[in-house]
Amino acid sequence: MELIVDKKKYKLKDISDDTPVLWALRDYLNITGVKFGCGVGMCGACTILLDGKAVRGCQTSIKEAIGKEITTIENSEDRVINTLRKYWKEEDVAQCGYCQPGQIINAAGLLKQNNKPTEQEIVDAMDGNICRCGTYNRIKIAIAKAAKEI
Repeated sequence: MELIVDKKKYKLKDISDDTPVLWALRDYLNITGVKFGCGVGMCGACTILLDGKAVRGCQTSIKEAIGKEITTIENSEDRVINTLRKYWKEEDVAQCGYCQPGQIINAAGLLKQNNKPTEQEIVDAMDGNICRCGTYNRIKIAIAKAAKEI
């Protein structure tokens, strides 16, 4: 099986095609920026982009990802992700930081589909990405600022 992750091709051997992408990335490809949170798709820590759309890596099987572009927080060349990183730092969003890769990737999925979201569209899109530190207002501000630059 072959996966395309952050514009690179990877061949996977000895792994079932029903394995969640999260585990293929972390355990087989050592792409550990994608985090394990709840394991049931409720927290958003494992969010990746699949052909530009935010999905939960713990609930998406390898077979669903074959032939599609997977984008992770480790992508250093994506303009939208880099713009979000810039405003994440400016707004001092991260506290513990554990959820932030999923937050940024979910926000990137929003901005790739809607580069001028309203405040309510940001809130709706980010609903379901849990931040135990409660930096939701900072997240919202960072996304709004990034949207103006993209």
